Amino acid sequence: MFNQQLRLREASGMNKQAKTGASKLAVWFQLLPLKNCSFNQGVLLATGIHSNKDTTQIKKIKRPKLAVPQINCDVKAGKIINPEFVVKCPAGCQDPKYHVYGTDIYASYSSVCGAAIHSGVLDNSGGKILVRKVAGQSGYKGSYSNGVQSLSLPRWRESFIVSESKPQKGVTYPSALTYSSTKSPPAKTGEATKAYQKPPVPGTTAQPVTLMQVTGAPATEATHTSLPKPSPSTGSTTSSLRPQPVGHRSWELDRWSPSSPASSQNSGRASPGIQSQDSPRAAFQKPARAQVTCGEMDLWQPGSVLLDAGFVPKEELSTQSLDSVSQGDANCKVDLSFLIDGSSSIGKRRFRIQKQFLADIAQALDIGPGGPLMGVVQYGDNPAAQFNLRTHMNSRDLKAAIEKITQRGGLSNAGRAISYVTKNFFSKANGNRGGAPNVAVVIVDGWPTDKVEEASRFARESGINIFFITVEGATENEKQYMAEPNFSNKAVCRTNGFYSLSVQSWFSLHKIVQPLLKRVCDTDRLACSKTCWNSADIGFLIDGSSSVGTSNFRTVLQFVANITKAFEISETDTRIGAVQYTYEQRLEFGFEDYTTSSDVLSAISRVGYWSGGTSTGTAINYALEQLFKKSKPNKRKLMILITDGRSYDDVRIPAMVAHHKGVITYAIGVAWAAQDELEVIATHPAEDHAFFVDEFDSLYRIVPRVIQNICTEFNSQPRN
Repeated sequence: MFNQQLRLREASGMNKQAKTGASKLAVWFQLLPLKNCSFNQGVLLATGIHSNKDTTQIKKIKRPKLAVPQINCDVKAGKIINPEFVVKCPAGCQDPKYHVYGTDIYASYSSVCGAAIHSGVLDNSGGKILVRKVAGQSGYKGSYSNGVQSLSLPRWRESFIVSESKPQKGVTYPSALTYSSTKSPPAKTGEATKAYQKPPVPGTTAQPVTLMQVTGAPATEATHTSLPKPSPSTGSTTSSLRPQPVGHRSWELDRWSPSSPASSQNSGRASPGIQSQDSPRAAFQKPARAQVTCGEMDLWQPGSVLLDAGFVPKEELSTQSLDSVSQGDANCKVDLSFLIDGSSSIGKRRFRIQKQFLADIAQALDIGPGGPLMGVVQYGDNPAAQFNLRTHMNSRDLKAAIEKITQRGGLSNAGRAISYVTKNFFSKANGNRGGAPNVAVVIVDGWPTDKVEEASRFARESGINIFFITVEGATENEKQYMAEPNFSNKAVCRTNGFYSLSVQSWFSLHKIVQPLLKRVCDTDRLACSKTCWNSADIGFLIDGSSSVGTSNFRTVLQFVANITKAFEISETDTRIGAVQYTYEQRLEFGFEDYTTSSDVLSAISRVGYWSGGTSTGTAINYALEQLFKKSKPNKRKLMILITDGRSYDDVRIPAMVAHHKGVITYAIGVAWAAQDELEVIATHPAEDHAFFVDEFDSLYRIVPRVIQNICTEFNSQPRN
């Protein structure tokens, strides 16, 4: 009993001492001046570092939970220093007061959220987006898209592109943004805008430090303090003390990755926004000047200089020299995909030759947003995209990416690769521009191990120009092993040699660089490749009224035949039908009646002149029911109407119904045809779909224009 009472007295005395010590410490904290801190005292406030003389542990500030930062509609990309980041836009950014400059690639003077709406990534309700900074452009072209009118700009020092906020695996984006001035638009005064976590340093007694950069405090109150030095026995250098932000850009790997002291030390590069004495290269971004009080200290780093906000190093300006930025060759504006053979049979040496061929192509092409864009898909057993159209915007970066491609191995399933490209590659998300022709160049070693005809036909019907390059083709003895004889001619639109090239040896592949590019860049000819010729059901509505006459009617039939000759006619390609009308209507032949060009031309020549009145509106309704109702779902529906006078009935409602059903209508007027009626019948814009000639003998003159407009209209539609 005596011992138990003694222990209770001792415990009570210890508790009193602890309470007394804690009270004294609290009083000492209250007496300590906050604005003019002396760092010679025994305790550092709000840093998590404790003195060896005091055993009281100060609770470490917890690292803030990562979140997607939200910005306002008026925030411009140039105000944000981070080279790549995810942000959330509010609703209502479609307002014209938020200016946007450029199309697809935007000047950094643009509203971030306004550009996202213009590009189609967001609508006016807002949402999350991924923003990536790219080099400045020599010019920015304005356009109207998704309710936003972007403006043109001669040139700007920096650009950015916007895409959907789908985070890549292993990539960490900043949870708070760094701005080029201390007044950060989305952050209120005194709010923390950037959090850094300092990694633990071996050999020191200091606890991990959580540092907060704070905006809104006067610059005169900024104070710096040195970090505790590591023990000499650890062998650490001062560079290992440099913390880097989460999501630090690794410029050598060209991807985002969480940094570590070791990676910073080994790379020999300074942290973003810091000029290192060890590296002559300037950083690509500048942090906002840290403005802190005693409670939240900025970090001074040995061997580095903090850049003032708004100061741009000369080295940084030189990396974004506007004179060296190219918009690309406007005379070769194509969206180009190379399908390269990565099968095991090709071998490593020939695969390197194939890569060198691609590099030569990239060197010869002037890659840029206003010219050609190029992506690469490699196929073996299965296809895989190496990079898409919007990944690289200049020839230099494209060549560097080609060099990094590694061989996949496996079979040579080119047909599967063509199907993959048709369904996945030429999409808006991958950089397809819609107005530029889509071109796929397939390189095959010997012959494919699967069939390509059906996949190629579907690709052509989807608006893709297919080129085939066969290297070291099969010999007569080897043809028995081919899955599909004569595969090259079956894959391309015509057998005239324009779309297919044969190379006897891999060592001669370099010789076709210029011949291939000459064909690929011939956009006028591409506009009427089989991508246009093979994908439509074309119905002719022929005016057989009394005013036409027998002789002129034969001239009209020759006009119909001349247009028909330009298209590839088959059951699976373009199909032709014809209706003659007066007061009444007659189906001369339907889409399913003739499946060869010769049969269709013979049927046209046999059409007899009917004679009578002119009921054009009724004829349009008849054609929709009796002809186009049997059109295939995957075919474009084209109606070409030829008339020589004003209709006796109303054409407005029938024309509207035709447009509503997706029938693209071309109106050809001769002699007494009414111009206003032609414009009502024709699909918008009327200047591309309505034609007029003074006499029947002049019809042949407009044949090339009609064909060209048909194909240009087709290639202007986005392929998604």
